Amino acid sequence: MTKSKPPTEFENVYDFLDQVRLRSGMWVPGSSLAHLDSMLLGYRVAMEVHDAEEDFPFWTPGGDTPFDTWLNERNGRPSALRWSTQIEREAETTGTPAIELFFTLLDQFRAEHQQPAR
Repeated sequence: MTKSKPPTEFENVYDFLDQVRLRSGMWVPGSSLAHLDSMLLGYRVAMEVHDAEEDFPFWTPGGDTPFDTWLNERNGRPSALRWSTQIEREAETTGTPAIELFFTLLDQFRAEHQQPAR
């Protein structure tokens, strides 16, 4: 089980997302995946500004992200929609909270890409 820790102790984007999972209401207003997507874009920009390198599957300048590609393959069709919109639409049709579905899918993605949950 992941414990709450301060941002200064985050090692990578997966640490950040583990903290979001623990207290999603605090991190993500209204549990909106569009807000989470924006936060992750900010995280990626900060990586560029600080010349940090790490595996980051949620945004790639000028192309599909690894997470988008994985999600499209899972769904069996290409989509021009960002992962956040795709998941929110799926959540709406299944009656599942979008943030809950995101973390279920994230766990599957991490397992398939050898990024174990902590």
